Amino acid sequence: MKKGILAVSFGTSHIDTMEKTIDVLEKEFAKTFEEAVVYRAFTSNMIIKKLKRTANIKVQTVGEALEKMAADGIEEVIVQPTHVINGIENDQMKADALSFRDRFSSIVFGNPLLTTEEDNQAIVRVVADEFRDMDPDTALVLMGHGTEHYANTVYAALDYRFKDTGHKNIFLGTVEAYPALDSLLRAADSFHPKKIVLAPFMIVAGDHAQNDLAGANPDSWMNRLSSEGYEVTPVLKGLGEYPQVRQILVEHVQQAMNASI
Repeated sequence: MKKGILAVSFGTSHIDTMEKTIDVLEKEFAKTFEEAVVYRAFTSNMIIKKLKRTANIKVQTVGEALEKMAADGIEEVIVQPTHVINGIENDQMKADALSFRDRFSSIVFGNPLLTTEEDNQAIVRVVADEFRDMDPDTALVLMGHGTEHYANTVYAALDYRFKDTGHKNIFLGTVEAYPALDSLLRAADSFHPKKIVLAPFMIVAGDHAQNDLAGANPDSWMNRLSSEGYEVTPVLKGLGEYPQVRQILVEHVQQAMNASI
């Protein structure tokens, strides 16, 4: 049967970070799974419209992409999200995709980046390895997105796991939920770092990274931390730029394929 992989991302209007993350990941899917055709969909209608308006780039919604896959004769669909957690976007994406179940022989879903205990262990190792040369007196502050969905608990759990595995200088918070920056400020104060490195805990270094994390506005994390007297260095590198992170998602595709047999 003709297989297709639908790579589903929230999306970004920042083409530079998209080229370093989503584009590279989809190419790795195509290279690893030569028997499948790779398609793209974004879940953010706002980003889809902005890309069309500002860059004349057409990205399909999940429904549009599945319509195209059906028209192309795809019979087996593997939907692989690049979402970090099983939150609201992922729930809605699944509902949208399952409305097409009668159009294909099968639709199976790969897991978001952080789904299993093994995923959580792996991401701690990946981040710690990425910043292994950082001075131990420097704190690494990671900005996740955050959500009102119950899956948001993964952020606090990972923050604890960093400390529990010996990385006392790594702090993980969110821009839209808990732990928020105020919680991280209290934790950072108790650690007494000489310097702080800021980095996004998101697949792309898009709007949140460039504005909420390192923007010029007074409420950005960089300026809030600077106002507390810390020397702050932002590193605008999305998780999708880390080869080990992309490998986790490649493995999730393989697991979904294995489950469909």
